[in-house]
Amino acid sequence: MKKCSHSAHESLTEMNITPMLDLAFVLLVIFIISTIPPVKDMDLKLPVASKHQKDPPHKARYISVPANGNLFIDREEVKVDDLLQKLISMRTDDPDLNVIVRGDGKTKYRQIRTVLDICQQANLVKIDLATEINK
Repeated sequence: MKKCSHSAHESLTEMNITPMLDLAFVLLVIFIISTIPPVKDMDLKLPVASKHQKDPPHKARYISVPANGNLFIDREEVKVDDLLQKLISMRTDDPDLNVIVRGDGKTKYRQIRTVLDICQQANLVKIDLATEINK
């Protein structure tokens, strides 16, 4: 009586070439990527770019809200009622105005929300909230 069938012996004697094909394809891809032809097929005299002066970066304006509820725009105290007009005039002077709202950790959120609502009414697009990173 046979312990193993004929097909089991046949499969053991055949060589599995799948790992070799995988290796061949990886080597082919590496060869193709590493031998990209250079783009210098024609001699051209390319124009020289002139140095362009960069525009100065837009200065961020800070709206600070300390714990006592006062409002400051760049260290200048502003009343809540005057904040909208001040922001609108700043936006007309600089259409790409960037505002960063800095609130004290003990400031009530409704005061920050009021400042954000006023910024939205003034049609400010770039508004950020300042935070600190714990070390």
